Amino acid sequence: MTSSAIIPSPIKPIATLPTDDDLAQALLSSLTEYSAQLHGRRVWLACSGGRDSLALAALCVQLYHHGRLPFLPQLLHVDHGLQADSSVWAQHVARWATVQNLPCQILRAQVKGQDEQAARHARYEVMRAVLNTDDVLLLAHHADDQAETILMRLIQGAGVNGLSGIQPWRTQTQGGRRNALWRPWLTAKRSTISRYAQRLQLPYIDDPTNEAGDNVRSGLRRDIMPVLATYNPNVIDNIARSAQLLSDAQSILNDQAVADLQRVAVNNLQLASAQRVLDTAALNTLPPYRQRQLLHHWLTQDEPLPPTKQLVDAVFGLSRRQDSNHQTALFWQAGLQSYVIRRYRQRLYRISSDWLDWLTLPLGKVEHVISDLTAEVAGTAAIRPQPILMTLRSDSHFVWQAKIWPHALAALLGGDRSGSAAFSKDMLSKDTLRDNLANHQGAMRLSFAPLARQQRVRTVSMPRPQAGKKLYQTLGIPVWLRESLVIVSVDFSHSKDGQDDLIENAAAVPILLLSPFDCWILHTDIMRVESNHPAALDEIAEGIISQIMIQKARQTTKPATPKLRQNPFR
Repeated sequence: MTSSAIIPSPIKPIATLPTDDDLAQALLSSLTEYSAQLHGRRVWLACSGGRDSLALAALCVQLYHHGRLPFLPQLLHVDHGLQADSSVWAQHVARWATVQNLPCQILRAQVKGQDEQAARHARYEVMRAVLNTDDVLLLAHHADDQAETILMRLIQGAGVNGLSGIQPWRTQTQGGRRNALWRPWLTAKRSTISRYAQRLQLPYIDDPTNEAGDNVRSGLRRDIMPVLATYNPNVIDNIARSAQLLSDAQSILNDQAVADLQRVAVNNLQLASAQRVLDTAALNTLPPYRQRQLLHHWLTQDEPLPPTKQLVDAVFGLSRRQDSNHQTALFWQAGLQSYVIRRYRQRLYRISSDWLDWLTLPLGKVEHVISDLTAEVAGTAAIRPQPILMTLRSDSHFVWQAKIWPHALAALLGGDRSGSAAFSKDMLSKDTLRDNLANHQGAMRLSFAPLARQQRVRTVSMPRPQAGKKLYQTLGIPVWLRESLVIVSVDFSHSKDGQDDLIENAAAVPILLLSPFDCWILHTDIMRVESNHPAALDEIAEGIISQIMIQKARQTTKPATPKLRQNPFR
């Protein structure tokens, strides 16, 4: 079965045929430049079967055969199913690879849409699913592609970052996996590649849509670039040189944005791609042009493509507002996720839709019984004390856990960490409950339950109990976190017929308030820790943690390595 789009040349081995010096020099120079990044990493080559990618695959075969290339890449061909002959093209690429002794995988993609951008997104998605962490994807973009890209971005109003063009080496992280895109031919011209392909008689696929003029790139290639060449025959080289100069300038801007972000980011509220937070007071101390550059960098984190200038301007305006209206929300549909950008007090939040959805999941009540806190604190020479670990909410994306170490609970209840104090089991009255708590012997039940909206609580730093909106404002809890508050309570046992039983219908004593990012000690009559004892608070802070784990990254079939976000005590 054949296709009219395939150049009618026989498939034959090309390893021993002459190479092209210019193309070989471009590839080997790039190999030298990125040799440290390439060391020990597996290399794949994205091969559509077109002239450029098939020529790059052929050159790799030749240089490997002559011992000038230390690896032989594996080919990846994606069948989009958008062309009537796409399956024929896939079979053709596989046959050509077999003759060259090149490993080749044929992948099939489901394209959501009919435009080139949708096809490109689907293509990269299926290839990423094959790549492992730190694998390198070799691409055949060349100097003409670079010039067309820069002209496209110029007429779209791009800034320095966009006009720096396609990068020869770019690292991408998605779904917990880090991969690199390597483009060694950005200094090579299309005409040089064409002559090389003709000399080897490569049977490449001449996709008719490349010259159809039905998209911006095709129109620039067919109508605009030839006209520009009449004004300056070196237009391709000159645009490529400008791109390199702008890329250097962008590197300087990036370094400045990274340094500014270290000053402005609120680190204890960060949660990987789910939540990024800036301190607007610190942000507003920067000159406006650095604020915009920082916001552009901040928004782009975790995403392959940058935001529009309109979005950056809108976020810049939101960050400079001084009013108490915290209802404004900016929506951004990015490449990998959708986000909402919101301001609360002097914080600017970029929150993923997945995270916001997770925060609406219902919270249930969970309990943990400690049979003997003294024993758990003391441990033995062979068995170290283990933390109490309770899952408060979870789904396929995130897990919220509370981790409480026995020594911290003992310190919170005012006891002796050595575990030497005696426990008086017959003292059950409210007046003597403090003494019972301090001694830690007998059964103890910890309850973790959602905070009711009208439930009044008092932290050790508050003069009186509060509930609802007043409590949220005092503690600085944003609207989207107010359904994610958990009360930790404790109740105790008494001795009955020589056995320790949990007190039936005993009033549970609230001791902690938790959110996904914070912990607060609650003030009660039985607590022995006061706000004017910072050393005691610090001791407890070391052993009580509210933490969020990223359980499964979005849009990936492989589970990501769990990432832990530990939150300091307040």
